[in-house]
This record gives sequence, structure tokens and C-alpha cells, in this order.
Amino acid sequence: MYVIGLTGSLGTGKSTVASMLKICGANVLDADAIARRQLYRNSPCFAEVVRVFGECVLTRQRIDRKKMAAIVFNDRTKLRKLEKIIHPVVRKVIMEGIERNKNVKKITVVDVPLLFESGLNKRMDYVIVVKAKRNLQIQRAEKKLGISKEQILKRIKIQMPLSTKIRRADFIIDNNGSLNQTRKKVDEIWRLINGKISAN
Repeated sequence: MYVIGLTGSLGTGKSTVASMLKICGANVLDADAIARRQLYRNSPCFAEVVRVFGECVLTRQRIDRKKMAAIVFNDRTKLRKLEKIIHPVVRKVIMEGIERNKNVKKITVVDVPLLFESGLNKRMDYVIVVKAKRNLQIQRAEKKLGISKEQILKRIKIQMPLSTKIRRADFIIDNNGSLNQTRKKVDEIWRLINGKISAN
């Protein structure tokens, strides 16, 4: 089994590319979705998040993601505290997912915004980085998250620069054009990766 890391920056279109790779036949593990589940009341992280940040993050006894975001994206120290609680669990779930699929012929794609920052790139056979122009990133993030340009730029700044990720990628998907253009690039990379796998 081969494991492909998929990353980019806020608003570059990783989720779109992940969906296309799933249609190609990949098994996709979504780190963001796993992280969101850690804020559910029945998750192992819930009590620790409330202990560290207080009941001010709760709405009707549930962790309010908007309240949480307003706190951590305005204070890097608090962001690191949240990551210290959530990231080890996310990493564990991802590694368990990879292990479960190791005897399956499907390629596993791990969609992780902080792939390089977390060191998970070292566990990947190949890394795909999705890129887009900054103005498109902002437009897409505004539409998806409903937050201001200032907030979006603040979140982008926290992450590793996209240019650095691109330099470390095995494959790059330019997501500045139409969906059809992106799909063609995804299909091309899918064929290339399968060709490399067959050659080995």
C-alpha cells in the first residue's frame, strides 16, 4: 500500500482535490474532520479542552468552534495549547487508519493542512501540494468559513509558507483555474503515481 500526503494552505482547494482523488479510487483520511470530532462531547479531548480554556468555549454544553477559533487564532500560545491536546489524537487516528488499510490495494491519501509542520510528511511515500493565488485563497475561505479577510490572512500567516511547501512537494496541483483543469491535473498525477507504483 502507498500513502500519499495531501496539503496546501487555507483556501487552496485541498478538499476539492481530495474528493477528486477519492473518485479516482483513493481511500482518503481527512485530518480536519478527525480534529473536528475531537471537540465532540464524547471525545477523549473534550474535558481537557474545557479544563484548559474554560466553559467560555461552550454553547449549550458543546464546544463552540467559532468561539474556539476566536480565541486560538488571536493568540499563538493558546493555539499551541489546543494543538498539544488535539494533534496527538489526530495523529494516532491517522496512523491507525493507515495501518487498517495496509493490506488493501487502494492508495491511501492523507489530507493534512499541517503535514510538514507535524512531521507526518516523513510517513508518506509521496506528497502533493495544492496551490492557488492569494486572492483566490481569500475568496474561497470567505465563502467557506464566513470570516473576514483579516482573519483569513491571520490564519494563513500562522501556517508554513505555501512557497516552502511547494519546494518540498513531489507533485504540485495548480488550482487557479476551472474544476475541469484541476481534475485533469489530478488525473495526470494519479496516473503518474500508479505508474511509479507499478514500476516498483
